[in-house]
Amino acid sequence: MAFFRQYIAPLLIVLIFVIALVAVTARAFLPSDLSAPAPVNDISLSSGIS
Repeated sequence: MAFFRQYIAPLLIVLIFVIALVAVTARAFLPSDLSAPAPVNDISLSSGIS
Protein backbone atom coordinates (compact mmCIF):
# COMPACT_ATOMS: atom_id res chain seq x y z
CA MET A 1 0.00 0.00 0.00
CA ALA A 2 2.91 2.36 0.69
CA PHE A 3 4.21 1.78 -2.85
CA PHE A 4 0.84 2.91 -4.24
CA ARG A 5 0.79 6.04 -2.05
CA GLN A 6 4.37 7.01 -2.84
CA TYR A 7 4.57 6.25 -6.55
CA ILE A 8 1.31 5.34 -8.27
CA ALA A 9 -1.10 7.91 -6.80
CA PRO A 10 1.16 10.94 -7.43
CA LEU A 11 1.84 9.69 -10.96
CA LEU A 12 -1.90 9.42 -11.64
CA ILE A 13 -2.50 12.92 -10.27
CA VAL A 14 0.25 14.39 -12.44
CA LEU A 15 -1.01 12.53 -15.53
CA ILE A 16 -4.56 13.81 -15.01
CA PHE A 17 -3.23 17.35 -14.57
CA VAL A 18 -1.13 17.12 -17.75
CA ILE A 19 -4.06 15.75 -19.77
CA ALA A 20 -6.30 18.57 -18.52
CA LEU A 21 -3.60 21.15 -19.27
CA VAL A 22 -3.19 19.85 -22.82
CA ALA A 23 -6.95 19.87 -23.38
CA VAL A 24 -7.28 23.46 -22.22
CA THR A 25 -4.22 24.61 -24.15
CA ALA A 26 -5.48 22.96 -27.34
CA ARG A 27 -8.32 25.50 -27.47
CA ALA A 28 -5.78 28.16 -28.44
CA PHE A 29 -5.02 26.29 -31.66
CA LEU A 30 -8.62 25.69 -32.73
CA PRO A 31 -10.08 27.77 -35.54
CA SER A 32 -11.81 30.91 -34.29
CA ASP A 33 -15.29 29.63 -35.13
CA LEU A 34 -14.80 26.51 -32.99
CA SER A 35 -13.44 28.31 -29.96
CA ALA A 36 -16.20 30.95 -29.92
CA PRO A 37 -19.22 30.58 -27.64
CA ALA A 38 -22.19 28.73 -29.05
CA PRO A 39 -24.85 30.91 -30.69
CA VAL A 40 -28.02 31.28 -28.65
CA ASN A 41 -30.34 33.05 -31.13
CA ASP A 42 -32.06 29.84 -32.34
CA ILE A 43 -32.92 28.47 -28.90
CA SER A 44 -36.56 28.85 -27.83
CA LEU A 45 -37.70 28.66 -24.23
CA SER A 46 -40.93 26.78 -24.98
CA SER A 47 -40.89 23.06 -24.44
CA GLY A 48 -43.12 22.30 -27.44
CA ILE A 49 -45.95 20.89 -25.29
CA SER A 50 -49.25 22.75 -25.60
